[in-house]
Amino acid sequence: MLAIDNLHANIGGTPILDGLSLQVNAGEIHAIMGPNGAGKSTLSYVLGGRPNYEVTQGSVTFNGQDLLALAPHQRAAAGLFLGFQYPVEIPGVSNVQFLREALNAQRRSRGEAPLSAGDFLKLAREKAALLRFDMEMLKRNVNVGFSGGEKKRAEMVHMGILDPLFAVLDETDSGLDIDALRVVGEGINNIMRRPDKAVLLITHYQRLLDYVEPDYVHILSKGRIVTTGGPELAVRLENEGYEAVAA
Repeated sequence: MLAIDNLHANIGGTPILDGLSLQVNAGEIHAIMGPNGAGKSTLSYVLGGRPNYEVTQGSVTFNGQDLLALAPHQRAAAGLFLGFQYPVEIPGVSNVQFLREALNAQRRSRGEAPLSAGDFLKLAREKAALLRFDMEMLKRNVNVGFSGGEKKRAEMVHMGILDPLFAVLDETDSGLDIDALRVVGEGINNIMRRPDKAVLLITHYQRLLDYVEPDYVHILSKGRIVTTGGPELAVRLENEGYEAVAA
């Protein structure tokens, strides 16, 4: 589904990714872990198409398409979802308004009929219930006045409504207490653990992987993947640290 080959990228002229290669097949969940500055968030931004992140070498193919040739909205329409480490606030725009416009824009790009207001609200209630998220909060402005945990749970509701093929989740576990972590983990499993979907889960800690068991765990260091293993690699990393595991 996603094939990254020898990817090099920089921000402001500073090299960050240095020959990163990775393949994620449909039905798989991959976790990427690594120390600060390893390039984890840069990878997510490059995949999402954030401006000012320059790819200098390599390729990224998504379902047979050249992902790097697509604008961010085209990547979203193709089925890519990016969950942010720090979800932004959008004053003056309600979650319901934002999500209905986003979903219908994607449906139109695929030649599908837009959802009516009634059908959209029915879908939104279903997905909010899945994440135990109060529907009234979806009527509020996007992330305005939300706690860190509420922002992350709201983002998972966004993912459920948009129903992507591939989700890149950048430190979705940050800012979550124990209960919210379990709810978000269950939400990722319910929404994305499907034979036609895949997830790239970026995290610092093993704790989220207690709820979302990955097929593969990759250690990213100095802009490239240096070690790959199964879920046990994350446990070892938690116990021994990056220096021992990535050596």
